[in-house]
Amino acid sequence: MNGILNIDKPQWQTSRAVVDTVNRLLRELGFTRGTSPKVGHAGTLDPLATGVLVVGIGDATRLVELVQSRPKEYRGTFIFGSRSDTDDVTGQVVAGDAARAATIQREELDAALIPFRGRIEQVPPAFSAVHVAGQRAYKLARRGEEVELQARAVEVHRLEVVRFEPPELTLDIECGSGTYIRSIGRDLGERLGCGAVMSALCRTRIGPFELSQAIPLDHLTADSLAARLQPYSVATEHLPAYVCDAEDTDKLSHGLGIVPRESSWLRRSDVRPASFALVDAEGTLLAIGGWDRHVPVLRPRINFIGVQ
Repeated sequence: MNGILNIDKPQWQTSRAVVDTVNRLLRELGFTRGTSPKVGHAGTLDPLATGVLVVGIGDATRLVELVQSRPKEYRGTFIFGSRSDTDDVTGQVVAGDAARAATIQREELDAALIPFRGRIEQVPPAFSAVHVAGQRAYKLARRGEEVELQARAVEVHRLEVVRFEPPELTLDIECGSGTYIRSIGRDLGERLGCGAVMSALCRTRIGPFELSQAIPLDHLTADSLAARLQPYSVATEHLPAYVCDAEDTDKLSHGLGIVPRESSWLRRSDVRPASFALVDAEGTLLAIGGWDRHVPVLRPRINFIGVQ
């Protein structure tokens, strides 16, 4: 069994728990520990968060990194006038400046949001999966150790106010991989001089996978699992496609590179690092490939021939 699930993760469940649920359904279908396909997810959601969690089954788990790198959209709600060690309401919340939070004007908010659009420098939360000296930051923070994280560049493509009734703010955010929504709320609260914590978060899209098409986890059953699977090609629709002939397909099946027939593809060989979807005449995904560093040859990076 191979394919992709677009699941609406419920609040207070971990992303790992969703994977465990899918594994349980596979066991109900008769798969054993030795025969069950791999299951993995793209883009971890904290327990507080809900929304799109993309789960790969079988060889589709090899696309997790590709999906995780795609732009994401969120709807986040923040409460001004408080601070916490986790930057959300699940941590140890302490008072900020509630009086200041109650007096924030819409004009002030709009002006404060401007520096959070585009390419920005952001410090991840102390309670995050970022590696520090070989360990996850959240593990160090849970042990009470001081965690110093370096700022890093992230992309915020869109940041719009959905609702603002002080001290509460709801934002729609479209961003690149690695962006922490909690950090946006935290830093916005500091910029406005009152502090802020995130109280709710929903991922509404990651790449082509949208919340409107996501399956509520409690609606997923063993009997419906296979019918809910989406093909690999859904995760690669954003990639330029090269249609392989029989000779190309044979080479790919042996892990060999192919020389594109169209001269236009040869002219694109200076575009690096570029990825391409290598498909057959019916549009079935054969492999994800990229240009060889030295010669104008497309080489398979992730090969799917014979596994779908």
